[in-house]
Amino acid sequence: MKRSIFIIIISSIMIATSCGDYLDIVPDNVATLDYAFKDRVRAEQYLATCYSYMPRHGLCESPGRFDDFATTYGNQNWAGFQLGWTVLKEGNNVNSPIINYWDGLRLWGGKSLWKGIRDCNIFIERLDEVRDLESYEKPVWIAEVKCLKAYYHYFLMQMYGPIPIVKENLPISASKEEIMVYREPVDDVVEYIVQLLDEATPDLPLKIDNPIAEQGRFTQAIALALKAKVLVTAASPLFNGNKDYTSFKDHLGRNFINPVEDPAKWQRAMVACKNAIDTCHAAGHALFEFRDVSLNLSEQTRLIAQVGQIVTDKWNSEHIWGYSGQGTDSYGRNVGSYNIGWYNDVYSMPALDALHIPVRVGVYVPTMKAVECFYSKNGVPIEEDVTYDYANRYDLTVTTEEDKLLVQPNVLTAQLHLNREPRFYGSIGFDKGWWYGVGRYDENQQWPINAKAGEISGPIGIERYSLTSFYIKKLSNFYGVYNQTVYVNKAWEWPIIRLADLYLLYAEALNETLASPNQEVYQYIDIIRERAGLKGVVESWSNYSRFSQKYTTQEGMREIIQRERSIELAFEEQRYWDLRRWGRAPQELNTTIQGWYYLGENNSDFYHVTSYMDMNYTRKDIFWPIRQYNLSVNTNLVQNPGW
Repeated sequence: MKRSIFIIIISSIMIATSCGDYLDIVPDNVATLDYAFKDRVRAEQYLATCYSYMPRHGLCESPGRFDDFATTYGNQNWAGFQLGWTVLKEGNNVNSPIINYWDGLRLWGGKSLWKGIRDCNIFIERLDEVRDLESYEKPVWIAEVKCLKAYYHYFLMQMYGPIPIVKENLPISASKEEIMVYREPVDDVVEYIVQLLDEATPDLPLKIDNPIAEQGRFTQAIALALKAKVLVTAASPLFNGNKDYTSFKDHLGRNFINPVEDPAKWQRAMVACKNAIDTCHAAGHALFEFRDVSLNLSEQTRLIAQVGQIVTDKWNSEHIWGYSGQGTDSYGRNVGSYNIGWYNDVYSMPALDALHIPVRVGVYVPTMKAVECFYSKNGVPIEEDVTYDYANRYDLTVTTEEDKLLVQPNVLTAQLHLNREPRFYGSIGFDKGWWYGVGRYDENQQWPINAKAGEISGPIGIERYSLTSFYIKKLSNFYGVYNQTVYVNKAWEWPIIRLADLYLLYAEALNETLASPNQEVYQYIDIIRERAGLKGVVESWSNYSRFSQKYTTQEGMREIIQRERSIELAFEEQRYWDLRRWGRAPQELNTTIQGWYYLGENNSDFYHVTSYMDMNYTRKDIFWPIRQYNLSVNTNLVQNPGW
């Protein structure tokens, strides 16, 4: 199957939009369905339909797009870009929820995953009718759709908590009572998701043999990686023994979230993570290392450039599963016309030259909290590093020739920008720093970032500026170039799961099963740290941290692992879900967004930590609200707490 054909199918399909009164689980238009399974070509179009419901990762309609690490500002000209941020700043609502993956109302983002599940059920039920399908294709296609069905249930569970389980579609003749489904306890939802993935995995290929034609379709590696993430989520504090939801029950009196902690869930998650890692290795997945010998880079610059390429180098060895952004967004725009790469490049980067100003947007930016999260050059938190002057980190200092590949030499900048780890310089663009690539590949001739008001990388009018005066380097592929006033990017897919994510999940799950961490826990973190140019956990904390024995306890190691995930996976739509499952979301997301003063024209005004807006995130925001209309027509549904 040609990749271009499959993409065209996904982009052009007409999805049935009959909205049932309860959940979209009753198929309609049977005559059209008879036609859809008339032959292999049409059945393959329906397979593409099932894939087309994939959540819009890497775009503004993704729930994980905004957290305490990434922000934008309130200009209404960019309202469509701010859906997730609006939820954090102003809260959601029950009449027309923002980013609604339950109903899929287009005005506020999202798409109905219940319709996706319905179409998956139709495909599974009717594929036998296709007479010219090769015998070896049927089990593979069925397995792919089971995985999609599992993922759609999982995504809904992440957003809403307990959800109905839709194992099969109801007949058109189904009674009102049959259609009025209940939400099921989270433990039951998890078991059903795992069951689907276990059923599907043996029939999937280990890896994609024809990447040009089929990249992004399910493999054994993807299925097992997804299973690992599901089980880690189920084992985490949000869903494992959370006593905050003791009174959260359905009309039958069942607890939606088990208030009794089950340590065996971590054991099960640990095994699933290791199985997924072993399968990914067998499929050829490995941590990506950027090495372009034609660029003649120093090791220092290579490590910095590598940070963004891990994410934006298309289908590199580390990417287990990705989303290329085909289809339309919630406003009907063809996402495929500008792709995930263009979207993230342009919305994340500053203007680096006067010709860039009409093109770049630069409004999706890091917060001060994100900037301060990255380690010192010694590989420990800056607030713990015994050699780092944390109390005076906002003071100005003159840069030196010694650091000329990290910052512009012989200028004033904040001490906060100095003596940091390579992932900081590869992820964060800051005033008086450098931006590598975008047509400049000599490390001694990089683009200077001058971000004060009136400077090239500073605010432009009332629309295009970084609220915090920082920029996200990590989401920009440095091989993109400006052709006069047109930006030509290198296309790349959004990594939904990459190998470093799995390594860190395994270390986390393993640590939770032990009284104190062992060498294997350190090993799977140190692999990632070594790739980033840092020493191992034991050496770094022993020599440089004020808490030199933190790594010796389960609790201390838990803190280290969570910090490592926040750094390694920063801006990749992982932290938002992590904070929720760790039980830290109300504390971390109910915060104030800070940055440098973006209207400052000189050092004394600009380098002033400024509070811009408060995030009003409370416990009720952990689970998305179900639209009130759904509760009115199906009285068996129970609203989430606080809504």
